[in-house]
Amino acid sequence: MEKSLRPRRSVLYMPGANAKALDKARSLAADALILDLEDAVAPDAKLMARQQVAQAVNAGGYAPREVIVRVNGLNTEWGKADLEAVAPLPIDGVLLPKIEHPQQLHDALSILDAVNPDHHLPLWIMAETPKGMLNIAQIVQNQPRLSVIVMGTSDLAKDLRVRHTPDRVGLLVPLSLCVIAARAYGLDIIDGVYLDLNDEIGYNAACQQGRDMGFDGKTLIHPKQIEAANQAFAPSAQEVEQAHAVITAWEQAKNEGKGVVVVNGRLVEYLHVIEAQRILALAQAITSLGA
Repeated sequence: MEKSLRPRRSVLYMPGANAKALDKARSLAADALILDLEDAVAPDAKLMARQQVAQAVNAGGYAPREVIVRVNGLNTEWGKADLEAVAPLPIDGVLLPKIEHPQQLHDALSILDAVNPDHHLPLWIMAETPKGMLNIAQIVQNQPRLSVIVMGTSDLAKDLRVRHTPDRVGLLVPLSLCVIAARAYGLDIIDGVYLDLNDEIGYNAACQQGRDMGFDGKTLIHPKQIEAANQAFAPSAQEVEQAHAVITAWEQAKNEGKGVVVVNGRLVEYLHVIEAQRILALAQAITSLGA
């Protein structure tokens, strides 16, 4: 089984400079929240956003949602102070932007642990640059504090000079590379944002494409996108029913000494049993969230 079955179907960015948004996030049905100090915050509001996020997190009320803070990069004037500020906070992880080599993770961990050596905050990383794509396997291997890869498809598309097409043909190779790296090293991986808030059909198709490609969830830019992501990245009722049937048939065949199992006309092997167990565990975890 995978090391983490925490649902991350819907991962919503919330701007750290917007106090009303930080408060509203406590009532939203997102599985995870990214309280953002980076792209969503103007330079002259960075310090205020850092203070507001700290106050909001310390005030609590976000459970059972996973709370992540995206800091500014260490190559900026705010990055080091951001990490020092979030190190003692009761959060579930820190999201590092524009990761291109493993040393960036080590540098961030050194700062976090110097401030709060007992917290052991998990890291999430943004995969959003061409160099990050080329180095993704090297970046994520041997990183016990790393939990999640988040795709930054807007920055990546800009740097690659690819167009935002419905099939995302220009991004399929880097997206798949990151999915492969995530699965190879036991990480969750979250798909990039969908920018057109008025294109419901296109957004639903993008969610389905992300799930078909192997992503665990989708990053969101507006609360109106939560419900569709929660549905797309959750096991359907049919999948849950099929998973139960696979496990029941496998156990029955094993007890009867049979070597071949067929469920609904399809041959079942042990690999299908493992996947069925994962589906049921994910469905149970979603139920536990009250979603």
